[in-house]
Amino acid sequence: MAKNPDPRELGPKPPFPEQQQSHPGTVKRLDPSADHGENSYVGTGKFLGQVAIVTGADSGIGRAVAIAFAREGADLGLAYLPEEEAGALEVSIVIHEMGRKALQLPGDIGSPEYTKSLVAAAMKEFGHLDIVVNNAGFQMTHDKLEDIPVEEFEHTFRTNVFGTFFLTQAALPEMKPDGSIINTTSIQAFEPGEQLVAYAATKAAIANMTKSLAKLAGEQGIRVNAVAPGPVWTPLIPSTMPTEKTKSFGENTLFKRPAQPVEIANVFVFLASAKASLCRAKFYGATGGRTPL
Repeated sequence: MAKNPDPRELGPKPPFPEQQQSHPGTVKRLDPSADHGENSYVGTGKFLGQVAIVTGADSGIGRAVAIAFAREGADLGLAYLPEEEAGALEVSIVIHEMGRKALQLPGDIGSPEYTKSLVAAAMKEFGHLDIVVNNAGFQMTHDKLEDIPVEEFEHTFRTNVFGTFFLTQAALPEMKPDGSIINTTSIQAFEPGEQLVAYAATKAAIANMTKSLAKLAGEQGIRVNAVAPGPVWTPLIPSTMPTEKTKSFGENTLFKRPAQPVEIANVFVFLASAKASLCRAKFYGATGGRTPL
């Protein structure tokens, strides 16, 4: 009988090599590299004939979700910043090699005009929209409250909260019953860290908004839920955290390691699938035991 792998050994553990990247970072410079499912994720056809938009699709959780959805049979609209074009192209190539379509759609998720264009492009290319993953996010760490620039605080909210609102507002009228919208909140919404004041507040807002959106969308048969990851090994870490924090990142979980992006993608796949038909307005924690949700 095949045994499930030991979850303590599914990814590298700290201490990690010293490293820093300029924001937004790139998966190519992560040391150790991250598993986005290019070779490890095995699909079973859950999303054949479906179309999904995934934001922040060039790296990290978004990249892993896009790859997993494609392996499940979906065609993708990939949203990302223009400066992340190289990473998005890599994801697009992987998706095309599976025989699925990938529409590359760069822009600023904090712009309502861009989110409307995202949905319009997906509808024009594919004719329908079944799944929306609001995943794009921005964070910066600061030791002191007075060190947080006003412009950065506003940008964090515009990317994380406004972007989630804008895309949901644009997508909902085009979606049919049993569609799925999945937001990305965080352990920081429930156990906020003092160095992530702005980011933690945005994730709490997303958790709250998920509840409201679920009630509104439920009237047309659309399910809205959220995933709340704990520490995940992505380019966001060495590009936004001090070197010492990066070096020990994830050691405070029960498994003594950060999650790999593909592990989080599995939760998104479940929530977008017919298996989650009764799931609505729920937060699904993937925190390595850090907190119960």
